[in-house]
Amino acid sequence: MNSTGVFVTGGTGYMGQRLIRALIARGHSVTAVVREGSEKKLPASCALIHGDVLAGDSYAARLASEQTFVQLVGVAHPSPAKAKEFVEIDERSAMEAIRVARAAQIRHFVYVSVAHPAPAMQAYVAVRERCEAAIRSAGLNATILRPWYVLGPGHEWPRLLIPLYWMAERISSTREGARRLGLVTIDQMIGALVHAVENPVEGMSIMDVPRIRTGSGS
Repeated sequence: MNSTGVFVTGGTGYMGQRLIRALIARGHSVTAVVREGSEKKLPASCALIHGDVLAGDSYAARLASEQTFVQLVGVAHPSPAKAKEFVEIDERSAMEAIRVARAAQIRHFVYVSVAHPAPAMQAYVAVRERCEAAIRSAGLNATILRPWYVLGPGHEWPRLLIPLYWMAERISSTREGARRLGLVTIDQMIGALVHAVENPVEGMSIMDVPRIRTGSGS
Protein backbone atom coordinates (compact mmCIF):
# COMPACT_ATOMS: atom_id res chain seq x y z
CA MET A 1 0.00 0.00 0.00
CA ASN A 2 1.40 3.38 -1.00
CA SER A 3 1.05 6.29 1.40
CA THR A 4 -1.36 8.95 0.15
CA GLY A 5 -1.60 12.63 0.96
CA VAL A 6 -5.20 13.25 2.04
CA PHE A 7 -6.89 16.62 2.48
CA VAL A 8 -10.09 16.57 4.55
CA THR A 9 -12.86 19.08 5.13
CA GLY A 10 -15.35 18.15 7.85
CA GLY A 11 -12.65 16.18 9.63
CA THR A 12 -13.76 17.09 13.16
CA GLY A 13 -17.24 15.62 12.66
CA TYR A 14 -18.79 12.27 13.50
CA MET A 15 -17.39 10.52 10.45
CA GLY A 16 -14.33 12.66 9.89
CA GLN A 17 -12.63 12.01 13.21
CA ARG A 18 -12.92 8.25 12.70
CA LEU A 19 -11.69 8.42 9.12
CA ILE A 20 -8.66 10.54 9.97
CA ARG A 21 -7.60 8.16 12.73
CA ALA A 22 -8.00 5.20 10.37
CA LEU A 23 -6.00 6.86 7.60
CA ILE A 24 -3.15 7.86 9.91
CA ALA A 25 -3.05 4.34 11.34
CA ARG A 26 -2.55 3.08 7.79
CA GLY A 27 0.37 5.41 7.17
CA HIS A 28 -1.31 8.18 5.21
CA SER A 29 -0.43 11.86 5.60
CA VAL A 30 -3.59 13.79 6.52
CA THR A 31 -4.27 17.52 6.47
CA ALA A 32 -7.57 18.83 7.84
CA VAL A 33 -9.32 22.18 7.84
CA VAL A 34 -10.42 23.14 11.37
CA ARG A 35 -12.02 26.04 13.17
CA GLU A 36 -10.33 27.71 16.12
CA GLY A 37 -11.00 25.60 19.21
CA SER A 38 -11.54 22.30 17.37
CA GLU A 39 -7.88 21.28 17.20
CA LYS A 40 -8.01 18.77 20.07
CA LYS A 41 -10.61 16.66 18.26
CA LEU A 42 -7.91 15.37 15.90
CA PRO A 43 -4.69 13.40 16.44
CA ALA A 44 -1.48 15.33 16.95
CA SER A 45 -0.06 13.75 13.78
CA CYS A 46 -2.79 15.34 11.64
CA ALA A 47 -1.66 18.59 10.00
CA LEU A 48 -4.14 21.38 10.73
CA ILE A 49 -5.23 24.38 8.70
CA HIS A 50 -7.33 27.05 10.36
CA GLY A 51 -9.86 27.96 7.73
CA ASP A 52 -13.51 28.33 6.80
CA VAL A 53 -15.03 25.44 4.83
CA LEU A 54 -17.57 27.89 3.40
CA ALA A 55 -14.75 29.93 1.86
CA GLY A 56 -12.44 27.76 -0.20
CA ASP A 57 -9.84 30.48 -0.61
CA SER A 58 -9.11 30.19 3.13
CA TYR A 59 -7.44 26.84 2.57
CA ALA A 60 -6.83 26.59 -1.20
CA ALA A 61 -3.15 27.51 -0.94
CA ARG A 62 -2.47 24.29 0.99
CA LEU A 63 -3.86 21.99 -1.69
CA ALA A 64 -1.54 19.95 -3.89
CA SER A 65 -2.42 18.13 -7.08
CA GLU A 66 -1.16 14.76 -5.81
CA GLN A 67 -3.59 14.77 -2.87
CA THR A 68 -6.93 13.08 -2.48
CA PHE A 69 -9.58 15.55 -1.30
CA VAL A 70 -12.27 14.14 1.02
CA GLN A 71 -15.33 16.38 1.48
CA LEU A 72 -17.29 15.42 4.62
CA VAL A 73 -18.89 18.70 5.69
CA GLY A 74 -22.55 18.30 6.57
CA VAL A 75 -25.22 19.41 9.01
CA ALA A 76 -25.37 17.10 12.03
CA HIS A 77 -28.49 14.95 12.44
CA PRO A 78 -30.18 15.87 9.12
CA SER A 79 -33.94 16.35 9.23
CA PRO A 80 -36.55 17.96 6.95
CA ALA A 81 -36.53 21.01 9.25
CA LYS A 82 -32.94 21.78 8.24
CA ALA A 83 -33.53 22.42 4.52
CA LYS A 84 -32.06 25.93 4.70
CA GLU A 85 -28.93 24.67 6.48
CA PHE A 86 -28.43 22.01 3.80
CA VAL A 87 -28.12 24.78 1.22
CA GLU A 88 -26.12 27.20 3.34
CA ILE A 89 -23.66 24.65 4.78
CA ASP A 90 -23.68 21.32 2.95
CA GLU A 91 -24.06 22.70 -0.56
CA ARG A 92 -21.96 25.82 -0.16
CA SER A 93 -19.04 23.96 1.43
CA ALA A 94 -19.14 21.29 -1.27
CA MET A 95 -19.28 23.81 -4.10
CA GLU A 96 -16.31 25.65 -2.62
CA ALA A 97 -14.41 22.37 -2.23
CA ILE A 98 -15.16 21.42 -5.84
CA ARG A 99 -14.07 24.85 -7.08
CA VAL A 100 -10.70 24.87 -5.34
CA ALA A 101 -10.07 21.17 -6.00
CA ARG A 102 -10.55 21.76 -9.70
CA ALA A 103 -8.25 24.79 -9.65
CA ALA A 104 -5.57 22.74 -7.86
CA GLN A 105 -6.03 19.84 -10.30
CA ILE A 106 -6.59 17.45 -7.40
CA ARG A 107 -6.02 13.88 -8.58
CA HIS A 108 -9.01 12.37 -6.75
CA PHE A 109 -12.08 13.80 -5.03
CA VAL A 110 -14.15 11.77 -2.52
CA TYR A 111 -17.64 12.93 -1.66
CA VAL A 112 -20.27 11.49 0.69
CA SER A 113 -23.61 11.99 -1.01
CA VAL A 114 -26.86 10.18 -0.22
CA ALA A 115 -28.82 7.30 -1.71
CA HIS A 116 -31.33 8.41 -4.32
CA PRO A 117 -34.01 8.42 -5.51
CA ALA A 118 -35.58 8.36 -2.06
CA PRO A 119 -39.08 8.82 -0.64
CA ALA A 120 -38.02 11.21 2.12
CA MET A 121 -35.57 14.02 2.92
CA GLN A 122 -36.16 15.65 -0.45
CA ALA A 123 -34.29 18.89 0.32
CA TYR A 124 -31.27 16.95 1.54
CA VAL A 125 -31.29 14.68 -1.50
CA ALA A 126 -31.65 17.65 -3.87
CA VAL A 127 -28.58 19.35 -2.42
CA ARG A 128 -26.48 16.20 -2.72
CA GLU A 129 -27.65 15.64 -6.28
CA ARG A 130 -26.63 19.17 -7.23
CA CYS A 131 -23.21 18.63 -5.68
CA GLU A 132 -22.76 15.38 -7.60
CA ALA A 133 -23.67 17.22 -10.80
CA ALA A 134 -21.11 19.91 -10.01
CA ILE A 135 -18.38 17.30 -9.48
CA ARG A 136 -19.23 15.77 -12.82
CA SER A 137 -19.28 19.16 -14.57
CA ALA A 138 -15.90 20.06 -13.04
CA GLY A 139 -14.38 16.97 -14.66
CA LEU A 140 -12.91 15.74 -11.38
CA ASN A 141 -11.85 12.14 -10.94
CA ALA A 142 -14.17 11.26 -8.09
CA THR A 143 -15.58 8.54 -5.90
CA ILE A 144 -19.11 9.24 -4.68
CA LEU A 145 -20.48 7.33 -1.70
CA ARG A 146 -24.26 7.08 -1.41
CA PRO A 147 -25.33 5.83 2.04
CA TRP A 148 -28.85 6.32 3.36
CA TYR A 149 -28.58 6.04 7.15
CA VAL A 150 -25.32 5.35 8.99
CA LEU A 151 -25.68 3.39 12.22
CA GLY A 152 -23.31 4.17 15.07
CA PRO A 153 -23.08 5.68 18.57
CA GLY A 154 -25.99 8.10 18.96
CA HIS A 155 -27.45 6.93 15.64
CA GLU A 156 -28.93 3.56 16.53
CA TRP A 157 -32.73 3.87 16.42
CA PRO A 158 -33.13 2.59 12.81
CA ARG A 159 -32.00 -0.85 13.99
CA LEU A 160 -35.68 -1.27 14.84
CA LEU A 161 -36.34 -1.29 11.08
CA ILE A 162 -34.00 -4.19 10.29
CA PRO A 163 -36.84 -6.79 10.24
CA LEU A 164 -38.75 -4.61 7.76
CA TYR A 165 -35.68 -4.29 5.56
CA TRP A 166 -35.18 -8.07 5.71
CA MET A 167 -38.74 -8.60 4.50
CA ALA A 168 -38.60 -5.89 1.81
CA GLU A 169 -35.42 -7.36 0.31
CA ARG A 170 -37.26 -10.62 -0.25
CA ILE A 171 -40.18 -9.12 -2.18
CA SER A 172 -39.44 -8.46 -5.83
CA SER A 173 -41.38 -5.17 -5.98
CA THR A 174 -39.50 -3.64 -3.02
CA ARG A 175 -36.11 -5.38 -3.26
CA GLU A 176 -34.26 -2.74 -5.25
CA GLY A 177 -35.41 0.15 -3.07
CA ALA A 178 -34.66 -1.73 0.16
CA ARG A 179 -31.12 -2.41 -1.00
CA ARG A 180 -30.52 1.13 -2.27
CA LEU A 181 -31.87 2.68 0.95
CA GLY A 182 -30.41 0.07 3.29
CA LEU A 183 -28.63 0.71 6.55
CA VAL A 184 -24.84 0.77 6.85
CA THR A 185 -22.67 0.96 9.95
CA ILE A 186 -20.13 3.64 10.75
CA ASP A 187 -17.39 0.99 10.49
CA GLN A 188 -18.60 0.07 7.00
CA MET A 189 -18.57 3.73 5.99
CA ILE A 190 -15.04 4.25 7.26
CA GLY A 191 -13.91 1.08 5.51
CA ALA A 192 -15.47 2.27 2.26
CA LEU A 193 -13.91 5.72 2.59
CA VAL A 194 -10.47 4.24 3.26
CA HIS A 195 -10.92 2.04 0.19
CA ALA A 196 -11.86 5.09 -1.88
CA VAL A 197 -8.79 6.99 -0.71
CA GLU A 198 -6.46 4.09 -1.41
CA ASN A 199 -7.98 3.32 -4.82
CA PRO A 200 -8.24 6.55 -6.82
CA VAL A 201 -10.31 6.32 -9.96
CA GLU A 202 -10.39 7.92 -13.37
CA GLY A 203 -13.76 9.44 -14.15
CA MET A 204 -16.51 8.92 -11.58
CA SER A 205 -17.18 5.85 -9.46
CA ILE A 206 -20.34 5.35 -7.38
CA MET A 207 -20.33 3.35 -4.15
CA ASP A 208 -23.95 2.58 -3.29
CA VAL A 209 -25.16 0.84 -0.13
CA PRO A 210 -24.30 -2.73 -1.25
CA ARG A 211 -20.79 -1.60 -2.20
CA ILE A 212 -20.32 0.38 1.00
CA ARG A 213 -21.20 -2.76 2.94
CA THR A 214 -18.45 -4.75 1.22
CA GLY A 215 -15.98 -1.89 1.66
CA SER A 216 -14.36 -2.81 -1.62
CA GLY A 217 -16.26 -0.75 -4.17
CA SER A 218 -17.32 -3.85 -6.09
